[in-house]
Amino acid sequence: MANDKNFIIKNALEVGKDTKVTLGTITSGTVDLSTGNYFAETLAANTTYTFSNAGDVQAFQLEVTSGVRGYGLESVSYDSKSFAVTSQDAFARAIVFKPDGTKMYVMGGLPNVYQYTLSTAWDISTTSYDSVSLNVSADITEPYGMQFKPDGTKMYLLDANPGGERVRQYALSTAWDLSTATFESKTLTISAQVLTPYSIAFSADGTVMIAVDQDDDTIHQYTLSTAWDISTGSYASKTLVTTSAETNPRAVEFNDDGTRLFVGGSGTQVVAQYSLSTPYDISTATYDSLSYNPAELAQIIDIAFGDNGKKMYLLEEPFNETIFQYSVASDLNFNLTWPASVEWTAGVAPISPASGETDVYTFVTTDGGTSYIGLQTADNLS
Repeated sequence: MANDKNFIIKNALEVGKDTKVTLGTITSGTVDLSTGNYFAETLAANTTYTFSNAGDVQAFQLEVTSGVRGYGLESVSYDSKSFAVTSQDAFARAIVFKPDGTKMYVMGGLPNVYQYTLSTAWDISTTSYDSVSLNVSADITEPYGMQFKPDGTKMYLLDANPGGERVRQYALSTAWDLSTATFESKTLTISAQVLTPYSIAFSADGTVMIAVDQDDDTIHQYTLSTAWDISTGSYASKTLVTTSAETNPRAVEFNDDGTRLFVGGSGTQVVAQYSLSTPYDISTATYDSLSYNPAELAQIIDIAFGDNGKKMYLLEEPFNETIFQYSVASDLNFNLTWPASVEWTAGVAPISPASGETDVYTFVTTDGGTSYIGLQTADNLS
């Protein structure tokens, strides 16, 4: 035959060789391609994905479901659960939870800090007193705000002593064990800016602190040049006036990534939600025209969030010294960050799945995992 040739085929794809789907594992955002060719995960936080151990893998799929994201007042409901701290202190001022929801700390007016255990994480109705307290009268005159470093090794207490308004720093030699707390002789004086401070909050990395002033309806921002070292703090000359949402602000709290701020108080008696275009920069905050007026209490003195922001806790003082529990949900999606080695067929990485939705992504590599072609192959899969 005139066209008879000898052909050599290299690197052929053997159709139908193996179509078995093997579920693989994802650990802290790392997709281990040596464990399978189909991966599934439900998001509980903003997630950065990486791909590892590609080996001979040519293609795989990733199924991502977005769980309910908290830190939002779009949906709020009272859980009909509460806990009163009057047996320990008649003037509760602030609350903080351990990140796993099994411990709670209350700043009282005596001034003492009290430690509690929740037998069911994030269920305030299962709270019991640990019979552990720390008297801070040697360092604090008028106790109000309180925060902890996320690892439980540092505690920060706000002293509203007129003319000497300041934040004090304590070290816990055993994380989250209040009995091991000692004053570190570190202080940030805020009296030049704040006359009647009620609450403080920190950025996730410990380089930003804010303090709310009830008298001038203003939140003030500070910078810590050394993270979590209050003695390195300085005024950042950034403020947020809260009168559009709440007069007499008393409580402040950031969400998990600093893109939202929540303010509660005793004026309009609401929790108000703000969005920050620059995370943790209150000068970029705008009121979302979204607030929640709890029927269970009048004067909000502190706010805390838990369970990845899906639970909100409000402390009432000076009437009942009671903590009330709420379920909350946000209209924000969890953010997905993809490896730089992925080239998306549409030219732009797809947005994260909406709350409760499931999307599927298909990835192909021809160079052993050096680069990938990515395509969203299912949107809102049912």
